[in-house]
Amino acid sequence: MPPLHPTPTAFMIDLDGTLVDTLGDFVAVLNAVMTDLSLPAVQRDFVEHTIGQGSEHLIRSVLAEVGASGDRYDEAWALYQRHYERLNGQHAEVFAGVREGLTALRALGLPMACLTNKPAAFARELLKRKGLDGFFDRVFGGDDFERKKPDPLPLLKTCEALGSAPATTWMVGDSSNDARAAQAAGCPVALVSYGYNHGQPTHDVPAQRHIDRLDQLLG
Repeated sequence: MPPLHPTPTAFMIDLDGTLVDTLGDFVAVLNAVMTDLSLPAVQRDFVEHTIGQGSEHLIRSVLAEVGASGDRYDEAWALYQRHYERLNGQHAEVFAGVREGLTALRALGLPMACLTNKPAAFARELLKRKGLDGFFDRVFGGDDFERKKPDPLPLLKTCEALGSAPATTWMVGDSSNDARAAQAAGCPVALVSYGYNHGQPTHDVPAQRHIDRLDQLLG
């Protein structure tokens, strides 16, 4: 595989579906919430196709899926926060090739951020519990900015924090959300093939590079 072009000056890497397989966490947390609310359990396939646009969107979508009223959102959100803090990482695994890939990227000596729509506190704790926190200079979550991916704002703000121009700051993600945000921000994007792209193959999403493992990014 040829070297990355444009030559990177920094990296932004998504978390859920890119670094860590967290689908099991989401299912466990959401069904704990549903139990507390005396609502039906949500199916794993639905969760897989719904995650990626932030926790607020996920909870509202799940309530609608089980036929619950939207006015239960505040109660569900509070329960979600409590259960996620307790279960964070317990049903999650680091994807194959991630540690090797992050080690190779870190060896370049370039600034690197984890940029996710997951709430920042949960993202930082998950990285810590999985032993990935030491790879990143900065970690930004969905509640660190006014808008979430696929809006370009989080990417532009992260580039600013890393001191890197968007045109040479690579976004690495697993979904069309990451690709759309990168395109709007003027960043090159690489997509992994194994994540949660709303049930659609990531190879169908335009990107500068498609990879099957993170340790393939540098060729």
